Amino acid sequence: MIVVMEQNATDEQIQTIASKVEAMGLKANIIVGTERTVIAAIGEKRGSFKDSLESCPGVSAVTPISAPYKLASREVRPEPSLIEILDFRAGSGHVGYVAGPCSVESEEQLMSSARAVKAAGATGLRGGAFKPRTSPYSFQGMKEDGLKLLAAAREETGLAVFTEVMGTDDVDLVAKYADVLQVGARNMQNYRLLEAVGKCGKPVLLKRGASGTMDEFLLAAEYILNEGNDQVMLCERGIRTFETHTRFTLPLASIPYLHRRTHLPIIIDPSHGTGHTYMVKDLAVAAVAAGADGLIIEIHPDPPNAMSDGYQSQTFDEFAATMDRCQKVQRALQAD
Repeated sequence: MIVVMEQNATDEQIQTIASKVEAMGLKANIIVGTERTVIAAIGEKRGSFKDSLESCPGVSAVTPISAPYKLASREVRPEPSLIEILDFRAGSGHVGYVAGPCSVESEEQLMSSARAVKAAGATGLRGGAFKPRTSPYSFQGMKEDGLKLLAAAREETGLAVFTEVMGTDDVDLVAKYADVLQVGARNMQNYRLLEAVGKCGKPVLLKRGASGTMDEFLLAAEYILNEGNDQVMLCERGIRTFETHTRFTLPLASIPYLHRRTHLPIIIDPSHGTGHTYMVKDLAVAAVAAGADGLIIEIHPDPPNAMSDGYQSQTFDEFAATMDRCQKVQRALQAD
């Protein structure tokens, strides 16, 4: 349930209600909005506490949460969330652009990519130090050496670093170097990992599983939010369908649907969502036009010789052209 506090509710009244909620065996999550504060009472305990809470000083209303995901729901937080890391902004009217190679391969490869990302106007750098690969014989990433290179790239460019964490044992190590921890599609329902990144306190980019439903996607985010980490971004990266003309099917309908259901920022990955470089720019522009809060795009200095995902990676010039077009659409929408 949600306890909606009056606009003039004092801090003491808010804390009193939170304590009452905890005493009822529920978890109290205090959410401060632009106009008023709400307290989300989360838990499986049954029973009606509406009357006892609604009569308390400072309380405006007590209402049930209908969505299975509580903290991710717009019922709890009607206003869109804003995620800010260094110069990166996503949500609440801001569009954040992230780009970089699929895998960190060398210092030269990463640094040249980071400079190209910065020059094009993006504010986030992606790069895989730990790589989940279908084949155990494929390149698995540079691991901590790759993380160190990502940190060095941030030092030079000021870009926020996004990189994937694959297991609970790696969370502390990745958090030491990265600004945003990415949970990949294969791990969307790795609940122990979701809890671990929730506890680490760093912003999280959660990718939708290739066969995950929207409710499953939002409930996965709920695991992170339930650990007290409200810095979560949802990434639509395409789902498996019967189609074979693309690597995955990128459903841009996810953007307006998720915006109606959740306050969390929506990031689109047109690289994995298509699997073809020539499609990336058009889908990126379409995503911005549809209201995406951000994009994450794969680029590489020499895509044909990339150690992973070269077939869907843009060159630096292609990425610069994509950014130019996306920002034109963004400015047009903001001026509307």
